[in-house]
Amino acid sequence: MTADHIQVVPSGPVLAAIRPPSSKSITNRAYICAALARGESTLLQPLESDDTHVMNDSLRKLGIAIAVEKQSSETAVRINGCAGALPASNAELFIGNSGTSVRFLTAMLCLGHGTYTIDGVPRMRERPITDLLDALTSLGASAKSETGCPPVRVEANGLTGGNVTIRGNISSQYLSGLLMAAPYANEPTIIKLDGELISRPYVEMTTAVMAEFGVEVESDETQFAVPVSSYVGKEYAIEPDASAASYIWAAAAITGGEAEVLGLSRDSLQGDVGFCDLLVQMGCEITQTSTGISIKGTGKLRGIDCNMADVSDTAQTLSAVALFAEGPTTIRGIAHNRHKETDRIGNLAIELRKFGATVDEFDDGFRVTPPDQLSPAEIDTYDDHRMAMSLALPGLKVPGVVIRDPGCTAKTYPHFFEDLKTISSPS
Repeated sequence: MTADHIQVVPSGPVLAAIRPPSSKSITNRAYICAALARGESTLLQPLESDDTHVMNDSLRKLGIAIAVEKQSSETAVRINGCAGALPASNAELFIGNSGTSVRFLTAMLCLGHGTYTIDGVPRMRERPITDLLDALTSLGASAKSETGCPPVRVEANGLTGGNVTIRGNISSQYLSGLLMAAPYANEPTIIKLDGELISRPYVEMTTAVMAEFGVEVESDETQFAVPVSSYVGKEYAIEPDASAASYIWAAAAITGGEAEVLGLSRDSLQGDVGFCDLLVQMGCEITQTSTGISIKGTGKLRGIDCNMADVSDTAQTLSAVALFAEGPTTIRGIAHNRHKETDRIGNLAIELRKFGATVDEFDDGFRVTPPDQLSPAEIDTYDDHRMAMSLALPGLKVPGVVIRDPGCTAKTYPHFFEDLKTISSPS
């Protein structure tokens, strides 16, 4: 491996039992709840990656006391919560290209009293945030952007609460940010949905983490009711990242091997464990063990037609598996993927075609038709961790697959290529 590329070594059937890094989604939600809580919290085995580092750094700039303790391979983060009163009255936050950080922190900043700015890398300045700012304005905040994307300037004097409506077919992170800040509004908050909610499992994850820290949200299909309340500090363990687990399971599917992801169960907080069900539809076998979830490849994969709105972060992973299936695979329901770290429909199609696949794009997805024989490929990653990890997987079967800028995996899975090498076997 060099600083700018890595060539994946073909493998025989993988045989692995591995715990991928902890969940980014849960880690950053727990950071927000713990930072706003009354008393001290200890987060056990939180993810340590670019996205969580910028969250940690931002909270420190807001005056939140955070201590990181390491013993052997275990990490604990101790957070002294501010009981909803941000200590700093001014701060400039830089959040790189972390979508969870910009959405969650923007809402949290509105609880303060002072002036704050939040900005990121050039790609972040292309990622829309207007719907969130409009919703916060309806709740009494002053959060503005000149372009509809970061940078955002917040002139904070607390949230009034009340009723607000937000579109359901945009990023669920907007709704999650509103939910986590709402307990500290002056009055109860009712968040109503306009249209069907995408990525509902991520919102259910948010309310589950909030409940762990002492705030119960009442909800139905059309609205969420958040009481005036306070989080309470606690010890909270972070489970493995199901999105990261998808690459381990997909490696088993592609190579006809077997891979168990340790520490995950079918009742995980993370909706992305549903990726396993898609692999079963494609011909794999699944087993819930006493220690995790195991996927076994049968050596024969078939294309499927699926809606991945609830598991959109694993769409790139499934596209890699689709290259080895009999017949086309159609993925729908992920229009919002065009506004992630990169255009995860258009740019993904460009890279899949390098393998010789036929890729037809739709507004909300794409169809992958594999060729008779896959070609070697040099993959551009667009500074997108999921592009790098997903499209490394075909290299387990296809010689000559090169991943450019492999270091972008540090966003959520810093040791991905080391783990990929660990689970591989000589072909």
